[in-house]
Amino acid sequence: MRALQFSQYGPASVLAVSEAPEPHAGPGQIRVAVRASGVNPADTYVRAGRFQEWIPLRLPHVPGVDAAGVVDEIGDGVTTVRPGDEVFGITDYAQMGGANAEYAVLAAWAPKPAALSWEQAGGAAGNIETATRVLDLLGVRAGTTLLIEGAAGGVGTTAIQLAVARGAAVIGTASDRNHGFLASLGAIPTTYGSGLAGRVDALLPGGVDAVLDCAGSGSIPDLVRLVSGPDRVVSIADINAPAYGVHLSRGSGPGADSPALEGIAAAGELAERSRFTVPVAAVFSLEEAAAAHELSESRHARGKIVLKP
Repeated sequence: MRALQFSQYGPASVLAVSEAPEPHAGPGQIRVAVRASGVNPADTYVRAGRFQEWIPLRLPHVPGVDAAGVVDEIGDGVTTVRPGDEVFGITDYAQMGGANAEYAVLAAWAPKPAALSWEQAGGAAGNIETATRVLDLLGVRAGTTLLIEGAAGGVGTTAIQLAVARGAAVIGTASDRNHGFLASLGAIPTTYGSGLAGRVDALLPGGVDAVLDCAGSGSIPDLVRLVSGPDRVVSIADINAPAYGVHLSRGSGPGADSPALEGIAAAGELAERSRFTVPVAAVFSLEEAAAAHELSESRHARGKIVLKP
């Protein structure tokens, strides 16, 4: 099969499309003919070698953890789907890859909502799992006020919608050009950077209860000062967060948090009720994957970056 691969760690230019052995569904897994798959910041970190100590890979490696497609192979013990079904989901997090190819094996999945296009569904599941995991860690529920730092990206836009669906109030930081976009998803927008505490106080005099850091921009000390303590902040992007007593949540590697796989189906149901969508920043072919990774690394993507085989 055709697959995106890299044979050495490095910049986006190490990515290439080449032939790879077809994967097959193991017990409790399914294989899909991929219609679209996602590019996550973590994929760029893995490619650059930043996670080598946590996640040793066998090279060449096929990146990507989320995909949508048509079921064409079912592993032992799977009874909820059959060949021909349309689904979206994630690969085995322990492998940190496998989705950016013509065929992918999924470890967790849900029916593809008719309300989402292939591109939207293909880039959804990884962000849904991450956002659900962090919202659960922070205990976000009705009445919670949540600040999301770096809210215009894939996880941020997902977390806004899932938090609002729980009955939470959300403030999201982003550049001025993305404020209308955040408001359309249900968040109160504000700018990031110096003076954030004053802006938050003006918008919500009662303050915030919890913070999700999606930016990894070094703002952790300022974010901690907005809440009752570092235990009310979770980062998914700042590897220095633990130095401030802030939990760094990861889905794989030693010390990873338990995955929130049930969130995939729950978000799918919200999509069918027009309460969840997946903003797509850009769609690339597999051959254009280097440009997709570079866009992700620029931190200027508004929504999810998607690849189509």
